[in-house]
Amino acid sequence: MFKKYFWLLLATFFLSVNSVRASVYDYIYPFNNPSFSNYGTLGLIQNPNARFLPEGSIAFSWSHYDPYLRGSIVAYPFDWMEASFQYTDVNNILYSQSKAFSGGQSGKDKSFDVKIRLIEESNLMPNIALGIRDLGGTGLFSSEYLVASKNLSKNIDFSFGIGWGNLNQNKVANPLKNISSRFDARNQDLGLGGKPSVNNFFSGDAGYFAGFEYTVPNTNGIRVKIELDGTNYQTEAVLPLDQDSKFNVGIVYPVTKRFQTKFSFGRGNTINFGFSYSISLGSKNPLNIKKPKRVKLKNSEIIKEVTGTSDDRLYRASLLYLKEEGLSLQKANISEDQLHVVFSHNTYRSPSLAAGRAIGIIDQIAPDSVKEIKVSEVNAGVGLYSASISRDTFNRYKNFNSPNILSEYIDTDAFLFREEEYEFKPSITYPVVFNSMGPELVSQIGGPDGFFFGDLKWNIDTEFLFSRNISLVTAFTQGIVDNMDELKLPSDSVLPHVRTDIVQYLKQSRDFSIKRMQLNYFKQLSPSLFYKLSGGIFESMFSGYGGEILYRPYDKNYGVGMELWKVYQREYDQLFDLRDYDTLTGHVSIYYQEPRSNILFTLKGGRYLAEDSGVTFDFSKIFRSGMRMGAFFSLTDISEEEFGEGSFDKGFYFWIPVELFSPRYFKKTFGWGLRPLTRDGAQSLVYAYPLWGVTDASNRHRLMRRIDEIYD
Repeated sequence: MFKKYFWLLLATFFLSVNSVRASVYDYIYPFNNPSFSNYGTLGLIQNPNARFLPEGSIAFSWSHYDPYLRGSIVAYPFDWMEASFQYTDVNNILYSQSKAFSGGQSGKDKSFDVKIRLIEESNLMPNIALGIRDLGGTGLFSSEYLVASKNLSKNIDFSFGIGWGNLNQNKVANPLKNISSRFDARNQDLGLGGKPSVNNFFSGDAGYFAGFEYTVPNTNGIRVKIELDGTNYQTEAVLPLDQDSKFNVGIVYPVTKRFQTKFSFGRGNTINFGFSYSISLGSKNPLNIKKPKRVKLKNSEIIKEVTGTSDDRLYRASLLYLKEEGLSLQKANISEDQLHVVFSHNTYRSPSLAAGRAIGIIDQIAPDSVKEIKVSEVNAGVGLYSASISRDTFNRYKNFNSPNILSEYIDTDAFLFREEEYEFKPSITYPVVFNSMGPELVSQIGGPDGFFFGDLKWNIDTEFLFSRNISLVTAFTQGIVDNMDELKLPSDSVLPHVRTDIVQYLKQSRDFSIKRMQLNYFKQLSPSLFYKLSGGIFESMFSGYGGEILYRPYDKNYGVGMELWKVYQREYDQLFDLRDYDTLTGHVSIYYQEPRSNILFTLKGGRYLAEDSGVTFDFSKIFRSGMRMGAFFSLTDISEEEFGEGSFDKGFYFWIPVELFSPRYFKKTFGWGLRPLTRDGAQSLVYAYPLWGVTDASNRHRLMRRIDEIYD
C-alpha cells in the first residue's frame, strides 16, 4: 500500500516544510555537528542524509556492523561537496579462494563515495543532495540516491530519499525508466573495479528510505536515530544477510565537539558501534591558537635618530631588527627617499604577512627622510615579488585597521633579483645548515598478505646551503621496529616494475636507508622565467639528473612548465647501488589557479617512468589556512589489461600547515596521500623543490588574497 502513495508522500514532505525553521545547527545545542553513518559518510545509521560539514573539514570514521568493519577518510573541499574513501573488511567471505595466495584472510573492498548538494536549505525547502556510493570500486556497495533533509524543529532533523542499487529494499517504480530504457535493468556483476560503472547509475529498481535524528536537550548533543532502512541485504553482500526488521535504532554520544561515538541496533539482530573524528581546517586560524604579534620596538624614536646619521647604520639596523621577525636581510638600497630591503625567510606561509612584518620593522627604525618603503622576497636565490608603499599611507590605514583599503595604495610587482645592484651586501658564511628529525611510519595497507604492515623509522632531514641558489637536500632513515616479515606479495605487472616492487623496497630498507640526496641549482632568467637543475638521489626508487623550467607571469593566474629527467632505478636497500633499468622521463605542465574558488588545476602530459605516455589531471583547493586538499587521475597509452587491477591511476592527498597546531609560525607542512592500488602505469618521478612550489609567492593573487594579514 505504501508504494502506491510513495510519490504523494514525497510531495507532501516537500510542501509541508514552509512553516518550520531552516536552521540546522542551533547554538542552543552544543556539540551539534552532523554525525556519521555506518558507510563512513554523514547520515543516519545505514541511510544517507543531505548534511555537510563546513568546507575545509576532514573526518575519519570507523564502524563495526557485522560482517563489515569499515574505515573512512572524508573530505569537504566545499560546503556543498562530500568526498570519501572507504576501506572495508568483509569478514563473511575470503580475500581469495587460493589459500596459498591469501591464506585465510577475510575479504577486502576499497571504494570512493561522493555527495553533492543540489539545493540549500531555506524556510521553504530542505537540503537536497545527490550521492553515489562505490563510485570507482568493485560495485559491492554501489548505490545512487537523491535525499532531502529538513530541520523540523530545534532538535529534530528528518531525512527522506529514493535510492538505486543497494538502496532499493523498499521498492518503488524507477521514475527514470520513463526517460530511457537504459534505466530498466542493472548489471550486478562484480568486476575488478577502478572505474565508474556509468551505465549502472540510477538503473534498475528504486526504493525509498527515511529516518530522523532527535537531539536530546541539555545533554551536550546526545542524539537518538530511528530509520526505515533502505539497504537491500540480499544484493549488497556476496552472501545475503538475515534481516529481522527494517527499522534501525541508534544513539550518538559526542565526547567532544569533534569526537563522536555511536551505538545502534540494526536489521533486528545486529549490534553496531563506531566512532568518528572531524576537524575543520579551512579558515584563517581554525583552532584559534594565538601566534606571536608583530614586534613593537620600545625605543623606536631613538633608533630613528641613530639610523638618520648614516645609510650604513640604517642598513645594519635593518639587518638586526628584521631578525626579530624571523626575516633575513639579503640586500638593501637607498634611492632618493625610498628604502628597499630584500629578505628571505623560512617562517611565514603568507607573503602578505611576511611583507607586512618587514614593512612594520622598517617603519619603526627608518628616519623620517625615508618616505617610501619597498620590500622584496627571495627564495632559493630567485626573486618572488616586490611590494612598495608610502609610510604615511601605511600608518594611516594601520590606525584605522583597514588593510583592504590599503590594497588600493600598495604597489606590487614581479621581482628580478640581481645581487650586484645593491649597495648593502651583508656577508653570509656558507654552508648554512638546516636540519630536523623525528619519527616516521612507513606503511602498507591492504593486500593478500595482511591488512596492515608498518615500519617505524627515525627520520633525519637536512638542507645544506652552499650559496643562495645552490643547496643539497638529504633525508636518512633508521628503522626502529616493523612487522614486514610476512609481507611477500610479488609484482604481477607486465610493465617495467617502477613501483610494484614496493614490497622489496619496504623489506630491504628496514635498517639504514637514504631516501634523498639531491643537489639543486636555481636560477631566474627574467621576472617570470625560472629554471632548476638537479642531480642525485631523488626518491626511494630512483636516482638521476635533469631539470625543469617554469614560466609564471606575476600578474596572471597561470603558468607553463617543462621538466626532463634521466633516471636510474635504485637497489631495494635504498643505498647507492643501482638496478638494471634506466629511462628518460619528462612532462609539460599547464597550471591555472581559479581566483574565486582558489582551486589549482594542473594538466601534465608526457612520458612516465614505465615509458608509457599520457596525461595527469590534478585539481586541488587551497584554503585560507594554507591547507591543500586535492585529487588526481591519469590516463596513458597502456590498456586496462596492461595497467592491471584498478584500470587507471588515481588518488587524493592532503597537505596541512604545521603552524595550525602551533603557537609559532611555520612554513612546513605535513600530509598524506592515498592511491587505492600501487601500479606501474602513469607513475611520475618524485623530487624535492618543484619550481611551482618554490615560486609560490610570485603571484599577485596570492599576495592580495590575504592582504588583510599585512597588519597582523
